[in-house]
Amino acid sequence: MTRVVIAGFGPFPGAPINPSALLVKALARRRRPALAGVERVTHVFSTSYAAVDRDLPKLLALDPDIVLVFGLAGRREQLCIETRARNAVSLTFPGADRCRPLQGAIVIGKPRSLRGNAPFATLLGAAREKFPSRLSHDAGRYLCNYAYWRSLQEAKHGRPLVQFVHIPPVRFAPERRSRKARSCFGRLVRAGEAILIALIAASRR
Repeated sequence: MTRVVIAGFGPFPGAPINPSALLVKALARRRRPALAGVERVTHVFSTSYAAVDRDLPKLLALDPDIVLVFGLAGRREQLCIETRARNAVSLTFPGADRCRPLQGAIVIGKPRSLRGNAPFATLLGAAREKFPSRLSHDAGRYLCNYAYWRSLQEAKHGRPLVQFVHIPPVRFAPERRSRKARSCFGRLVRAGEAILIALIAASRR
């Protein structure tokens, strides 16, 4: 059986509702033949460095074949498939717990970046049929990049397949969904599902 960790993030300063958490929950409910025989482990990180450090090792200890993490990029208009994680963190922007890192590097003395191990072109082709998408070479310096780096740091011999995806804002509260917002979020869910299915196929080769 293929085991997949699908994760997102909770609220953080400036984003009282994080659509990445809603996306993770939606993907857990999807039913498709391509998802048969797939164990989906879902998780929503509290948006803090301490939460990633606490929870990510527990998820990786499950020995997943795939780690797929989604995060919100408030200034982007497209879904972005990240291709590398930077060994850098922001000293300016705190997490939801108001704590900031004490140094500008994730791990001093390690490479400036880690390249992802997923089939980026395949994922892009799958996603852009459902939602405007592009590849990105800059995952930023916040929790999204941090989780991506930490996940790749633990990948050995190409396993697990690790992919981080930035999603644009989908601004609606669950209890007040406009038709336009539902349509936009629905397309985002279909793109996330397409990425997930493409990763599953790649992991089985």
